[in-house]
Amino acid sequence: MKIGSADIASLLRREINNGALASKDRLPSERILAEKYSVARGTVREALNQLAKDGLVEVRAGSGTYVTPLGEELINPVIESATPLELIDTRFALEPHICRLAVLHARKSDFDAAENLLGRMENCTSDPGAFSALDTAFHTLLAHSTRNQLLQWIVSQINSVRNQEQWLLMRQVILDEATIRQYNSQHRNILDAIRSRDPERAANLMKNHLEAARLSLTRAAET
Repeated sequence: MKIGSADIASLLRREINNGALASKDRLPSERILAEKYSVARGTVREALNQLAKDGLVEVRAGSGTYVTPLGEELINPVIESATPLELIDTRFALEPHICRLAVLHARKSDFDAAENLLGRMENCTSDPGAFSALDTAFHTLLAHSTRNQLLQWIVSQINSVRNQEQWLLMRQVILDEATIRQYNSQHRNILDAIRSRDPERAANLMKNHLEAARLSLTRAAET
Protein backbone atom coordinates (compact mmCIF):
# COMPACT_ATOMS: atom_id res chain seq x y z
CA MET A 1 0.00 0.00 0.00
CA LYS A 2 1.22 3.47 -0.93
CA ILE A 3 2.18 5.85 1.86
CA GLY A 4 0.64 9.33 1.66
CA SER A 5 1.67 12.84 2.64
CA ALA A 6 -0.40 12.65 5.85
CA ASP A 7 1.56 9.53 6.90
CA ILE A 8 4.90 11.21 6.24
CA ALA A 9 3.83 14.35 8.10
CA SER A 10 2.79 12.18 11.07
CA LEU A 11 6.12 10.33 11.12
CA LEU A 12 8.17 13.55 10.90
CA ARG A 13 5.98 15.19 13.54
CA ARG A 14 6.75 12.32 15.88
CA GLU A 15 10.50 12.75 15.30
CA ILE A 16 10.20 16.44 16.13
CA ASN A 17 8.06 15.82 19.21
CA ASN A 18 10.37 13.14 20.63
CA GLY A 19 13.52 15.18 19.99
CA ALA A 20 14.99 13.04 17.22
CA LEU A 21 14.80 16.23 15.14
CA ALA A 22 15.74 19.16 17.37
CA SER A 23 15.10 22.89 17.06
CA LYS A 24 16.96 24.41 14.07
CA ASP A 25 17.90 20.97 12.69
CA ARG A 26 17.82 20.71 8.92
CA LEU A 27 15.56 17.93 7.66
CA PRO A 28 16.82 15.55 4.96
CA SER A 29 16.24 16.84 1.43
CA GLU A 30 13.01 16.11 -0.44
CA ARG A 31 14.93 13.67 -2.64
CA ILE A 32 16.29 11.72 0.34
CA LEU A 33 12.89 11.63 2.07
CA ALA A 34 11.22 10.53 -1.17
CA GLU A 35 13.70 7.65 -1.47
CA LYS A 36 13.29 6.75 2.20
CA TYR A 37 9.49 6.47 1.96
CA SER A 38 9.37 5.31 -1.69
CA VAL A 39 7.12 8.18 -2.78
CA ALA A 40 7.22 11.04 -5.27
CA ARG A 41 8.91 14.26 -4.22
CA GLY A 42 5.56 16.02 -4.56
CA THR A 43 4.16 13.81 -1.78
CA VAL A 44 7.07 14.77 0.49
CA ARG A 45 6.55 18.42 -0.38
CA GLU A 46 2.88 18.20 0.66
CA ALA A 47 3.91 16.67 4.00
CA LEU A 48 6.49 19.42 4.63
CA ASN A 49 3.98 22.11 3.71
CA GLN A 50 1.53 20.66 6.25
CA LEU A 51 4.22 20.71 8.96
CA ALA A 52 5.01 24.29 8.00
CA LYS A 53 1.31 25.22 8.42
CA ASP A 54 1.42 23.61 11.87
CA GLY A 55 4.43 25.77 12.75
CA LEU A 56 6.77 22.83 13.21
CA VAL A 57 9.15 23.55 10.34
CA GLU A 58 10.30 26.45 8.19
CA VAL A 59 10.85 25.91 4.48
CA ARG A 60 13.68 28.15 3.26
CA ALA A 61 13.94 28.51 -0.51
CA GLY A 62 17.30 27.31 -1.78
CA SER A 63 18.39 26.18 1.67
CA GLY A 64 16.10 23.41 2.91
CA THR A 65 13.58 22.70 5.64
CA TYR A 66 14.39 23.39 9.29
CA VAL A 67 12.71 22.60 12.60
CA THR A 68 11.45 25.88 14.02
CA PRO A 69 12.15 27.01 17.60
CA LEU A 70 8.39 26.69 18.16
CA GLY A 71 8.69 22.97 17.57
CA GLU A 72 10.75 22.72 20.72
CA GLU A 73 8.03 24.44 22.75
CA LEU A 74 5.21 22.17 21.60
CA ILE A 75 6.08 19.53 24.17
CA ASN A 76 4.88 21.50 27.16
CA PRO A 77 3.86 20.24 30.60
CA VAL A 78 0.20 19.96 29.56
CA ILE A 79 1.04 17.68 26.64
CA GLU A 80 3.58 15.68 28.62
CA SER A 81 1.23 15.08 31.56
CA ALA A 82 -2.00 14.47 29.61
CA THR A 83 -3.40 11.01 30.28
CA PRO A 84 -4.92 8.73 27.62
CA LEU A 85 -8.38 9.30 29.15
CA GLU A 86 -7.92 13.08 29.00
CA LEU A 87 -6.96 12.65 25.37
CA ILE A 88 -10.15 10.73 24.59
CA ASP A 89 -12.32 13.28 26.43
CA THR A 90 -10.73 16.11 24.42
CA ARG A 91 -11.28 14.25 21.17
CA PHE A 92 -14.87 13.58 22.23
CA ALA A 93 -15.41 17.34 22.51
CA LEU A 94 -14.07 18.03 19.01
CA GLU A 95 -14.28 15.15 16.58
CA PRO A 96 -18.06 14.69 16.27
CA HIS A 97 -18.29 18.29 15.06
CA ILE A 98 -15.29 17.73 12.80
CA CYS A 99 -17.41 15.04 11.13
CA ARG A 100 -20.26 17.53 10.65
CA LEU A 101 -17.90 20.00 9.01
CA ALA A 102 -16.36 17.25 6.87
CA VAL A 103 -19.85 16.53 5.53
CA LEU A 104 -19.98 20.13 4.30
CA HIS A 105 -16.45 20.50 2.98
CA ALA A 106 -14.86 17.13 2.17
CA ARG A 107 -13.78 16.67 -1.46
CA LYS A 108 -13.30 13.66 -3.68
CA SER A 109 -9.55 13.78 -3.00
CA ASP A 110 -10.27 13.50 0.74
CA PHE A 111 -12.49 10.45 0.23
CA ASP A 112 -9.87 8.83 -2.02
CA ALA A 113 -7.15 9.41 0.59
CA ALA A 114 -9.43 8.10 3.36
CA GLU A 115 -10.18 4.93 1.39
CA ASN A 116 -6.47 4.37 0.95
CA LEU A 117 -5.89 4.72 4.70
CA LEU A 118 -8.80 2.42 5.55
CA GLY A 119 -7.49 -0.26 3.21
CA ARG A 120 -4.09 -0.09 4.83
CA MET A 121 -5.54 -0.20 8.35
CA GLU A 122 -7.58 -3.26 7.45
CA ASN A 123 -4.36 -5.00 6.42
CA CYS A 124 -2.49 -4.44 9.70
CA THR A 125 -4.78 -5.96 12.34
CA SER A 126 -1.81 -7.68 13.97
CA ASP A 127 0.46 -4.61 14.04
CA PRO A 128 -0.67 -2.09 16.71
CA GLY A 129 2.13 0.36 15.89
CA ALA A 130 1.31 0.54 12.18
CA PHE A 131 -2.42 0.70 12.90
CA SER A 132 -1.94 3.54 15.40
CA ALA A 133 0.05 5.63 12.90
CA LEU A 134 -2.59 5.10 10.21
CA ASP A 135 -5.38 5.79 12.71
CA THR A 136 -3.75 9.13 13.54
CA ALA A 137 -3.46 9.89 9.83
CA PHE A 138 -7.15 9.05 9.28
CA HIS A 139 -8.41 11.34 12.04
CA THR A 140 -6.00 14.06 10.89
CA LEU A 141 -7.40 13.73 7.38
CA LEU A 142 -10.93 14.25 8.69
CA ALA A 143 -9.77 17.49 10.33
CA HIS A 144 -8.03 18.54 7.11
CA SER A 145 -11.22 17.92 5.14
CA THR A 146 -13.03 20.60 7.20
CA ARG A 147 -10.78 23.25 5.58
CA ASN A 148 -10.62 24.87 9.03
CA GLN A 149 -6.99 25.69 9.80
CA LEU A 150 -7.57 26.33 13.49
CA LEU A 151 -9.17 22.91 13.94
CA GLN A 152 -6.28 21.36 12.02
CA TRP A 153 -3.81 23.02 14.39
CA ILE A 154 -5.73 21.84 17.47
CA VAL A 155 -5.73 18.28 16.11
CA SER A 156 -1.96 18.54 15.59
CA GLN A 157 -1.63 19.31 19.32
CA ILE A 158 -3.82 16.30 20.13
CA ASN A 159 -1.54 14.19 17.95
CA SER A 160 1.41 15.39 20.04
CA VAL A 161 -0.25 13.77 23.06
CA ARG A 162 -0.75 10.55 21.09
CA ASN A 163 3.02 10.42 20.62
CA GLN A 164 3.74 10.60 24.35
CA GLU A 165 5.02 7.63 26.31
CA GLN A 166 1.76 6.96 28.22
CA TRP A 167 -0.21 6.50 25.01
CA LEU A 168 2.51 4.46 23.30
CA LEU A 169 2.49 2.05 26.25
CA MET A 170 -1.30 1.94 26.50
CA ARG A 171 -1.84 1.11 22.84
CA GLN A 172 0.15 -2.11 23.28
CA VAL A 173 -2.40 -3.15 25.89
CA ILE A 174 -5.65 -2.19 24.18
CA LEU A 175 -4.92 -2.67 20.47
CA ASP A 176 -5.43 -6.39 20.09
CA GLU A 177 -6.67 -7.84 16.81
CA ALA A 178 -10.36 -7.83 17.80
CA THR A 179 -10.22 -4.18 18.89
CA ILE A 180 -8.44 -3.11 15.72
CA ARG A 181 -11.10 -4.87 13.63
CA GLN A 182 -13.82 -3.09 15.61
CA TYR A 183 -12.15 0.29 15.08
CA ASN A 184 -11.71 -0.43 11.36
CA SER A 185 -15.42 -1.15 11.02
CA GLN A 186 -16.29 2.04 12.90
CA HIS A 187 -13.92 4.11 10.74
CA ARG A 188 -15.55 2.80 7.58
CA ASN A 189 -19.05 3.56 8.88
CA ILE A 190 -17.97 7.11 9.77
CA LEU A 191 -16.51 7.66 6.30
CA ASP A 192 -19.66 6.27 4.65
CA ALA A 193 -21.85 8.67 6.65
CA ILE A 194 -19.67 11.65 5.69
CA ARG A 195 -19.69 10.60 2.05
CA SER A 196 -23.51 10.28 2.24
CA ARG A 197 -23.61 13.86 3.54
CA ASP A 198 -25.39 12.84 6.75
CA PRO A 199 -23.89 15.11 9.45
CA GLU A 200 -25.71 13.84 12.53
CA ARG A 201 -25.20 10.18 11.65
CA ALA A 202 -21.49 10.86 11.10
CA ALA A 203 -21.23 12.73 14.41
CA ASN A 204 -23.05 9.99 16.33
CA LEU A 205 -20.90 7.28 14.79
CA MET A 206 -17.80 9.21 15.84
CA LYS A 207 -19.20 9.48 19.38
CA ASN A 208 -19.74 5.72 19.43
CA HIS A 209 -16.20 5.15 18.16
CA LEU A 210 -14.64 7.36 20.82
CA GLU A 211 -16.86 5.83 23.50
CA ALA A 212 -15.54 2.40 22.53
CA ALA A 213 -11.99 3.74 22.79
CA ARG A 214 -12.74 5.26 26.21
CA LEU A 215 -14.17 1.94 27.42
CA SER A 216 -11.05 0.09 26.26
CA LEU A 217 -8.82 2.59 28.06
CA THR A 218 -10.89 2.38 31.25
CA ARG A 219 -10.72 -1.41 31.29
CA ALA A 220 -6.97 -1.35 30.65
CA ALA A 221 -6.44 1.14 33.49
CA GLU A 222 -8.28 -1.15 35.88
CA THR A 223 -6.07 -4.17 35.16
